[in-house]
Formats: sequence, structure tokens, C-alpha cells
Amino acid sequence: MSSMWNSTKAKRLRTLQQKKEAQAKASRRDIATLIERGKVETARIKVETIINEDIYMELLELLELYCELLLARFGLLDQNTRTPDPGIAEGVCSVIHAAPRTELKELHILRDLLMHKYGREFSLAVMENRDGCVSNRVVSKLTAATPSPALVDAYLREIAKAYGVPWSTPDELTPAIPEDRVESSADRVTETASATKSDEKDDKDKQKEKSKDEPPSTTGKAGDTKKTSSPPPVEDEFDLLAKRFAELKRR
Repeated sequence: MSSMWNSTKAKRLRTLQQKKEAQAKASRRDIATLIERGKVETARIKVETIINEDIYMELLELLELYCELLLARFGLLDQNTRTPDPGIAEGVCSVIHAAPRTELKELHILRDLLMHKYGREFSLAVMENRDGCVSNRVVSKLTAATPSPALVDAYLREIAKAYGVPWSTPDELTPAIPEDRVESSADRVTETASATKSDEKDDKDKQKEKSKDEPPSTTGKAGDTKKTSSPPPVEDEFDLLAKRFAELKRR
């Protein structure tokens, strides 16, 4: 089994995450432009997509952790048993249950290997999540639901702030976020803003240099944006992902 699944295949998870993050950054730029043009309803629709992509990213992060766990404990996988050792059971069940919801071929291969090793009866039980054998953290990322208006507004607010676009939340569209989503939602919004600021830092610096040689704006809009306080220190993507991993482990 170890010859068919190795760390090289596991690294594809990180590559897919990076691809998704690059797509999300491009989408955030588009949303900021829509807000600036007053097309808020269109921006809301795009934000819902970003929220769902963020949840999918969190699922990939969890599965990456489980893959690393299985690689580190391959000795337990090589045992001649029809049920996984408790030390790897959570990872085995999570991969078998969640892999079909991802587009990563290597993860599908690992799932097939695990299903072959532990047999049809065990695999069916895991796919149906009998007795709650799959991690609740994984199950929560697989639940399809329309993001709440409050969460959408929170994303819009942070994206607008990161790009220096004036926007305020209408009072009638600010219901409370359900308690079971407050912590994870806040984390995703913070990560969205941090990633956006990191991505746009160089562009803003170039715009400031260019503005020295141009006459002041007659609209005052761009000028007001550039007069805001300097952005906070920027964290690189590795630090951001490390923090997300730490947060996922605490949930």
C-alpha cells in the first residue's frame, strides 16, 4: 500500500489549495470593483461562492492533516486487520467519507486503497456515517447550506475595507450569525481580509508612487482612500495556513 500512496501524492492537496486561493483572490478583486460601482446585489452572489469555496478549502486542509497522519502512522495501516487501529480510525473514516466530494484524483486513489483493505461492510458503514464514525469537523464542511445574510455582509465589509472601498451594511440585513457558526465564520472573514491585503500591498505601493507625479483627483474618492492609515504587517501564506491548521485542530 505504501508503494501506491506516498508524500508526493499527498502534496497535491497543498497544490490544489494554492490554486483555489489564487482563484479566491481574483474573485475578491472583482467583488471590490462591483461594490465600488454600486452593484452590491451582484457582489453578494459572488460572495456566497467565495464563502462556499472557503469551506471547501477548510475541508481540504482537514484532509491534508489526515493524510499526513496516515503517512506518519503507516505501520498501523499495514496491520492485518479488517478495522483500523484507533490511532488512525478518524483519518481513515474521514478520507473514505469525504474524498468523493473533492476533485483530487490522488485522494480518490487513497480512498480506494483504504476501502479495499478494510472491506465492503466497513466502507459502507463509513460512507453512511453510521454511529457518527466520521469526524464532525469533516461532516460540517460537507453540509450544503446558503450562507446567512450576516455572514455575506461580514465578507463584503472586510473585502471593502481591504480594498479601501466605502461601503456600509444596511440595518435591515444584519441578523445575528448562528452561535455554532460565529467562531468559524469570523476566522474565515479574517483570513479573507489578511489574504486580500497581502495580495494588494504591492499594487497600493505602486499607486502611491504614481500619485506623486499626477495631479490630485477631482473626485476625491481615490485620494480619500490613499489617505487612510498604512496597512498592518502582512503575513505570508505559510503563516496564514499554519494558523488555520492550528485553529482546525482546536475545533
